[in-house]
Amino acid sequence: MTAYDAERPVLPTEAALGDAPPRLGYEVFIVLAISLGQSGVYALLRIIERLTRPQPLGQQSSTLNQSVTPDRPWLDLTYQLVNIGFALVPVLLAFYLLDRTNRPAGATIGFDLRRPGFDAWFGVVIAACIGIPGLGLYLGARALGLNTEVQASALASTWWTIPVLVLSAAQNAILEEVIMIGFLFTRLRQLRWPIVAVIAFSAVIRGSYHLYQGFGGFVGNMIMGVVFGLIYLRWKRVGPLVVAHTLLDVVAFVGYALVAPHVSWL
Repeated sequence: MTAYDAERPVLPTEAALGDAPPRLGYEVFIVLAISLGQSGVYALLRIIERLTRPQPLGQQSSTLNQSVTPDRPWLDLTYQLVNIGFALVPVLLAFYLLDRTNRPAGATIGFDLRRPGFDAWFGVVIAACIGIPGLGLYLGARALGLNTEVQASALASTWWTIPVLVLSAAQNAILEEVIMIGFLFTRLRQLRWPIVAVIAFSAVIRGSYHLYQGFGGFVGNMIMGVVFGLIYLRWKRVGPLVVAHTLLDVVAFVGYALVAPHVSWL
């Protein structure tokens, strides 16, 4: 056992608070209801709407990172930055709630600067292992008509397009990994959920808010949720997952913006 292994926080279990107060369940509901759980409900409604169109699902498209005022770049930039900022508010709420029972929250879930080197290189490894199979799953689902065409960037071409796409990728990663892994795993274990149920619940919610893309997006992200959950249980750190998720989205967003105009298969 290394010195770090001896001092790192373990995943909180039902013993952390004894008999967990009912408010912990309310916390989970509130955090999910104002963030990714809400997105999952809207995505479910979206896929129902898509499936009831005359046009087959495989001939439809989903657009991410859209311009709000493409004819006014500075106002559009302001919209993009404000959207990114407000999207991270549920993360602040999750940290505030965790800090009340598991101080410091960053150390509890492994989202801090104690091991930046480990978080960085392990995040790169995770991204490399997930990225290629993920692209293959997307293309396969597209070929089978089970997924929409995902247009990962529809921002106007300006000097700030790529920086905003990188910020958007980081925002997605922080929001999803802090809430779906760090916060949810901590609270559900304190509520005495079996670990298998915690992993399954988190993975299904992760898949659900990607349903708007089609069934390929649902399955692919659910698998990613299981893998990320298992990695978190082993290393007790959200940091590498945030790095990996950020890299995956940067490649998807920026890569699409640069490559899509020149190829027909994306």
